[in-house]
Amino acid sequence: MSASRTVRNLAVAVSLLPLLAACGAETASHAAGGAKDPAGARGQLDVPPDAGPDLKKRYLLENALAVCMKKQGFTYTPVAPEDPAASWATDGADYDLTKKYRQKYGFGIYAAAVYPDDPKAPGSAAFRETSNGSSPNADYVATLTPGQKAAYDKALGGPPDPKTGRKEWTGCSGEADRQVYGSASAQERSVTTAEQNQANAQALNGDPRLIALAQSYATCLKDHGIPVTTTQPTGIGEMVKLGAMASAGPAAGPAAVGPDGKQAKTLSKEEAMPRLAKDVDLALTDLECGRKFRAAYFPKFMKAPASGGGAG
Repeated sequence: MSASRTVRNLAVAVSLLPLLAACGAETASHAAGGAKDPAGARGQLDVPPDAGPDLKKRYLLENALAVCMKKQGFTYTPVAPEDPAASWATDGADYDLTKKYRQKYGFGIYAAAVYPDDPKAPGSAAFRETSNGSSPNADYVATLTPGQKAAYDKALGGPPDPKTGRKEWTGCSGEADRQVYGSASAQERSVTTAEQNQANAQALNGDPRLIALAQSYATCLKDHGIPVTTTQPTGIGEMVKLGAMASAGPAAGPAAVGPDGKQAKTLSKEEAMPRLAKDVDLALTDLECGRKFRAAYFPKFMKAPASGGGAG
């Protein structure tokens, strides 16, 4: 995976669904990117029958936002939210898919330099172009005059602002949020969810079977000369990847930024290829060492995600 994808700890996306759901509603309107499955002709999304409670609410929020914006005289196309759990498929949850991914991209650290035209290579030019592609809402906003856009933004509303003490979303974002999530503020829900995350993480880290499998995982890594810095079930899965990223040196992606915030020197394809080969070997070794652990961990993690507790 790319640095940005790993550092953000995808479990956080799962754990803060209430806050992110509202956030996604606004982002869909202002960003050039958008979800892949816009609403049908009737202007509403169909909620997948197998969607969990949190994902279902995110669908309902998008639909409620579209209804509210229509009342304000604007068009808002609800976009299907991504199931955060699905992002783990190629990052450990599905062994076969993860193996196929790592055989080509490794942990994704050098993939952008070696495969700049591959939209599946994290951070590549093609990947960024796909991620920043057009969306119905961005296209619609682009047709508005400056005055209309200002009115659109006001109708859409804004997020909670700790600096001003505002705990609620405003405008249609706020109306949709209250309709779907009730009277509790986004901040209150975030605190409650964070507390539950902590409890979930403690349960995972205290699970006897996961502890034993994590120890076996660590022993396998050590046997291959790979440093082990944690054996906690919620940490060991991402440990090797994070270590590889930390020791990578010059970033390989075209949009690399150094620790000082300035554009970092990037690797050429020729420089990156041997590093990618080593990264692939490391990623596959990590995958095999943690195979039994992940097979036991992910089903429990998906039922009770823990912030910072991925096993990719």
